Amino acid sequence: MMTQPIIGIHNVSFRYPKSPTPALANVSLMVNQGEIFGILGPNGSGKSTLLGLLSTSLAPKEGAITIAGFDLVKDTAAIRILIGVVFQHPALDKKLTIEENLKAQGYLYRLQGRKLQERIEHVLDVTGLSLRRRSLVEKLSGGLMRRAEIAKGLIHHPKILILDEPSTGLDPGARLDLWRHLNELAQTLQTTVVATTHLMDEAEKCSRLALINEGTLIALGTPQELKGQIGGDVITLASADPQGLKKFIAEKFSDNAQIVDQTVRLERAQGHLIIPQIISSYPGTISSATLSKPTLEDVFIHRTGHRFWNQT
Repeated sequence: MMTQPIIGIHNVSFRYPKSPTPALANVSLMVNQGEIFGILGPNGSGKSTLLGLLSTSLAPKEGAITIAGFDLVKDTAAIRILIGVVFQHPALDKKLTIEENLKAQGYLYRLQGRKLQERIEHVLDVTGLSLRRRSLVEKLSGGLMRRAEIAKGLIHHPKILILDEPSTGLDPGARLDLWRHLNELAQTLQTTVVATTHLMDEAEKCSRLALINEGTLIALGTPQELKGQIGGDVITLASADPQGLKKFIAEKFSDNAQIVDQTVRLERAQGHLIIPQIISSYPGTISSATLSKPTLEDVFIHRTGHRFWNQT
């Protein structure tokens, strides 16, 4: 059961010097022990700032963050022992082997001798790299290099593994492989995984998600819970007169439609029943109609009024 919060974020705000707007504004959420928690948002949404706070690279300007019961500001040194961080850009020495990189990382945590070797064997095993231990990092594929980064972040047995855009630069097969290993970590070691992402299919693999936009938490829950908030099917209508169509739908069917990228979008249970009614009641102006089940992008549109990448 994933019921015990290991991370608490309480009314946290953060503004960079000289920035006219806050990077984070009054964000509050909990992360449970042993879950894969995703922070989903477009570039500039604040997710990297939130990751910087959780990795202790930044300190909150307002509010408080607790990790495993420790206060982020007062107990920074204690928290750093409990977390492993894998940044978006590689931090491995490419001229060393995987095993040599792990040894070097272990030394930073004062691991040595038999204990260090046991840790190396363990992280190589859980990341599926035992047979590649003597491979030079510069010779690795993108997927293997990312797994080596994760092995490095696990060498000191952290309670929490923090990942910044873990699938960056990986092909689809390597991405699937990476997430399979992350699930194994969460299930077998009860390691809590916190990952930022801007990829919808990657977000679907998380236990729970925080959707962030313009520094604000706009939705929180499991992928299924979030999509369930849509309240039915998603209907998209292309028309030469989107404003007129939107007004007509509101008057005729009492539905609150949105205009997104010059198309009319509405959410409705059993949407297939209303499409013929709209087309027949508003003839000659609708060029196409699509019906789909809700996606995480639909949740984002529902909350913000615009698409994930097309902010205006």
